[in-house]
Amino acid sequence: MFSLKNKKTVVTGGGSGIGRAIATLFAKQGAEVHIIDLSLESAQETLDEIKKAGGTAFSYACNVADQKEVVATFEKIGNINILINNAGIANVGKVDTTAEADFDRVMDVNVKGVYNCLFAAIPQFRLSNGGVIINMASIAAWVGIPDRFAYSTAKGAVMAMTLSVAKDYIGENIRCNSISPARVHTPFVDGFISKNYAGKEAEMFEKLSQSQPIGRMGKPDEIAALALYLCSDEAGFITGCDYPIDGGFIKLNN
Repeated sequence: MFSLKNKKTVVTGGGSGIGRAIATLFAKQGAEVHIIDLSLESAQETLDEIKKAGGTAFSYACNVADQKEVVATFEKIGNINILINNAGIANVGKVDTTAEADFDRVMDVNVKGVYNCLFAAIPQFRLSNGGVIINMASIAAWVGIPDRFAYSTAKGAVMAMTLSVAKDYIGENIRCNSISPARVHTPFVDGFISKNYAGKEAEMFEKLSQSQPIGRMGKPDEIAALALYLCSDEAGFITGCDYPIDGGFIKLNN
């Protein structure tokens, strides 16, 4: 079950965190993995881990916010079977404390970046007679997260894009779903806490962990396992859905 043998897979932001967990698991399950990240250095550890385990992987330096770069990268990769739109950035602020430049930066990566990859991937899916797309959304698209205006806005757009793509391409054998994690413990989270809560790192880590009713953050491997199922042939009847994986955050928080 859940074999991805001979499935050519693109993972954006595959150099660390959730993207890295997805890339390594998919390679383990037989996929040929193509990692897109801002720099080749960012993707190198993931690449090394996959190759050390006997898997097949390639990496590409590409800014997902630049459509010309994205299209050229996807043309280089060629026909694909799976796309994981995982690359994203965060920002702290309410609507009146979010600077225009920060808002634009989040939209460029988290919204336009997903659009660019979808735009570039559809012709490559057609060459493979279909495939599967996973867009990484967030619980922030479902509920109000304090001080996350731009991020929540962007992830709401990602969820809407997922539904649109699923409907538009269902006749071409292209499935599209999204995953909405709560807080997941990644280097991204550690860096975010360090940058925004200097001197209170341990306190904030515990606070963020306890914000999930289950009492901890998620693990990248847990998100990767859900992505694996949704991209497998066993999930062939699933499209146009969002999957919260949130330790009870949406339904159990009062």
